[in-house]
Amino acid sequence: MDRLTARQLFDSVNERMALRWIAGMRGESRMLEPGAAHARRPSLIGYLNVIYPNKVQIIGSEELNFLDAMDSRQRWEAIHKIAATRPVALIVTKDQAVPPDLREVAEETDTPLWVSSKRGHELLTFLQYHLARQLAAKLTLHGVFLEVFSIGVLITGEAGSGKSELALELISRGHRLVADDATEFTLIAPDVIDGTCPELLQDLLEVRGLGVLNVREMFGHMSVKPSKYLRLVIHLKPLRDGEDIDALTRLTGDTGHREVFDVQVPMITIPVAPGRNIAVLVEAAVRSHALKSKGIDPAQTFIDRQAHQLRRLPPW
Repeated sequence: MDRLTARQLFDSVNERMALRWIAGMRGESRMLEPGAAHARRPSLIGYLNVIYPNKVQIIGSEELNFLDAMDSRQRWEAIHKIAATRPVALIVTKDQAVPPDLREVAEETDTPLWVSSKRGHELLTFLQYHLARQLAAKLTLHGVFLEVFSIGVLITGEAGSGKSELALELISRGHRLVADDATEFTLIAPDVIDGTCPELLQDLLEVRGLGVLNVREMFGHMSVKPSKYLRLVIHLKPLRDGEDIDALTRLTGDTGHREVFDVQVPMITIPVAPGRNIAVLVEAAVRSHALKSKGIDPAQTFIDRQAHQLRRLPPW
């Protein structure tokens, strides 16, 4: 999980949200942390709320009218109460005139005060999404992450199991590389995991015997993709001498789940042995997964047919 200071947040969104920093510059180190979202009733950002103060408070026309309707003492108490909660920032919308007392209190308490030409709902929508991405839980997993038939597939396995060679074969067949070796995953929604490549490894694939390859330069711009949602894990398992596969697994496949951020991600285990075309098997596994997602299960169809045939047999 990451943390954001007021300065980092401002620098990352000020151009997009047309922000100007007009007061409270000394509060640039105020911190936004993921845990703050669970410690108080509202979200990290919201419209001005004195009772349950958000960490980033948006002050629109209605909020300014609310302050203007108070007598001088109530207004003074309300503004100081807002500042006392130590918000990361106050944002005045639509380039409205900032009340002098609000600017004065922001300077006195080192509370960052920003002004934007955007409307309140535009600021709220964009910043909610931005903060959700920046402060989301993050995890790095070992494996090769690819887009296969438009599905995000993480290929895992022991060192030397052929993950990179398999990725190279799949890329040559028209599929796309997201990340090799270390993929950064972010939980952007309760059941949505987004995978990206660390900047250091972008476009690169390491293959034993060949070294580091630049996939973009070798196969073109369409051979790489900056990010993809994780939908399937394919685990490569070396087939040991004398090891056999039980009858049910031969019928249904070696399927299960891998838990990532408490999300159950479907996993298919493919035995690796000399002579097996793993790239074709991976493509078939992804196609089969897509069919099962639509409710089409060939193994269950076969079981149903067999049961139907047994029911048709005459009794002994």
